Amino acid sequence: MTTAHPMPPREAPSPAPDEPPAPGIRPLRALLQQARPYRFVLLGSLLLALAASGCGLVQPLVARSVLDALADDTAVTGALVLLGVLVVGGAVLTGLQSWWQQRTSEQVVRSIRRDLVFRLIRLKIPELDRRPPGDLVARVTSDSALVQNAATQGLVMITNGLLTVVGAIVLMGTVHLGLLGVTLAVLLGTGALLGLILPRIREAVARAQSSVGAIGAALDRSLGAARTVKANGAESRETARAEAAVEEAYQAGLTGAKYVALVQVLSGVAIQAAFLAVLGVGGALVASGDLDASQLIAFLLYVFYLASPIASLLGGLGMLQQGLGAIVRIEQVRHLPAEDDVDAVDLTERVAPAPPAARSTPAPPVEFDGVHFAYPGRGPALRGISFTVPGATRTALVGLSGAGKTTMFALLQRFYEPRAGAIRIGGQDIARMSRAEVRRRIAYVEQESPVMAGTLGDNLRYAATGAGEEDIAEVLRLTRLDSLIARLPDGLDTEVGNRGVTLSGGERQRLAIARALLRRPEVLLLDEATAQLDASNEQALREAVDQAARRCTVILIAHRLSTVTDAEQIIVLEDGGIRAAGSHGDLVGADTLYRELAASQMLVPAVDDRPPGPEARLAL
Repeated sequence: MTTAHPMPPREAPSPAPDEPPAPGIRPLRALLQQARPYRFVLLGSLLLALAASGCGLVQPLVARSVLDALADDTAVTGALVLLGVLVVGGAVLTGLQSWWQQRTSEQVVRSIRRDLVFRLIRLKIPELDRRPPGDLVARVTSDSALVQNAATQGLVMITNGLLTVVGAIVLMGTVHLGLLGVTLAVLLGTGALLGLILPRIREAVARAQSSVGAIGAALDRSLGAARTVKANGAESRETARAEAAVEEAYQAGLTGAKYVALVQVLSGVAIQAAFLAVLGVGGALVASGDLDASQLIAFLLYVFYLASPIASLLGGLGMLQQGLGAIVRIEQVRHLPAEDDVDAVDLTERVAPAPPAARSTPAPPVEFDGVHFAYPGRGPALRGISFTVPGATRTALVGLSGAGKTTMFALLQRFYEPRAGAIRIGGQDIARMSRAEVRRRIAYVEQESPVMAGTLGDNLRYAATGAGEEDIAEVLRLTRLDSLIARLPDGLDTEVGNRGVTLSGGERQRLAIARALLRRPEVLLLDEATAQLDASNEQALREAVDQAARRCTVILIAHRLSTVTDAEQIIVLEDGGIRAAGSHGDLVGADTLYRELAASQMLVPAVDDRPPGPEARLAL
């Protein structure tokens, strides 16, 4: 006997915020736009489908001639051969059309996914901040598959089914108009009911796809912090969160399946009802002598034949409704703000540095001029920041958490745009430069030191794919990674695992710094870049930064003041503003906050409030 384990109460899922369709989105028009580049291929597929349907449409007339020939005791060989040719020809055309259509469908989904991947990777940071990655991924995977079916197979099925039904009705009219009237009365009554059901499929699909995105978001949240989840025993809570999204997707999918099943039932009932009505009325007409038996059989064959094009028409309409529900989510991505200037440097705006021998300063100055910034829904993060970092010097940003240090780095790389003020590199406003140009000139070492899945060499050359062996060996030596590489059997070809999980925190940090140095940037940004290093490696990295400062401008964020005491300039930030600026010695004597920070790290006496004299400064 197994023991039941109580499950925690379900939490509501955390899907992406329900977004109304972006202004100007017309689902049907957007869906047809996806099919537009393949219109001639789809037209060929439609012609094949119509040819196959034509073979089927003629068969009841040929069968009628066979029956008439048998009744008249005349030769039926030619009619039977023609009937066989029509059967085989229809099957061959159907198979060819199916292959061609599937090939086109794969081309459509490839195009959609390429566009979405291109767009998602270039979304602006504020958009990525507010949307779960799992939901965005779902739009590339499951949503695109629904649009694929609707934009190709669905459109062909609708057109083929509609034209074939019209053709069948015309031919049925040539057989007997009265029986055609009976058939149309039954079909139109069923069609009215279907018109009420089909739009509900779109609504159910939109709900289901949104829930699929919520599942992806929940998994991304838990798998992205798998060690945190396990270390805190939160598996049950995270499972409940994901299961709530799974349940929502299940319920929405169940609703959609219910409507699809109802459509199939109604279409089947319509054909059966039409057959019974025709059989009853036609039988009475045959009994009265107003209709030949061969005419009734031919008409009944047409009624049975209608089942296929009607199923095709309704199946295509169902696919269309599913595609319309999914295309809105895809079009929402296409309407999100993206960075459209990151793929090529605009040569008309490019600031080309002079050769080293001809430059008076090795690197450009960086200037913040009256910069204001606030994150959406929050108070000001920066309040009128103004300062200059001279070229080829080191400037440290210090202050309590939340003072605005990392925000300044984000603005400098144009991840966000300031609400007021200007940021200049080499005297040029970065707002007038392309993002590609700004980021080409800057190397950034993040506090978390993220590492991409792949090899050590892939990560090292991530932004300098053409780096030579000598340059690589130099940065490995500077960051003391050369000894690590030497110990590894595969050297730089060693896999680092997902997010660099096989590396220690210090190794990831040194790898990130080596990657930045290999770029030979004009401006080097270090966000607490030595936080996870031991004393020996920290000293080595400080020496590497000192060397880098000879050819580039270095700006550091530091919580450990011991790493920046020799910086040419230290800027103390508080509540988004500059509290003080100067050298370490000047700030110890002039600013109480800085002195408290230094004292807390035992860089100065905690009690002595007197400004340190020359001896004390030498000691520091």
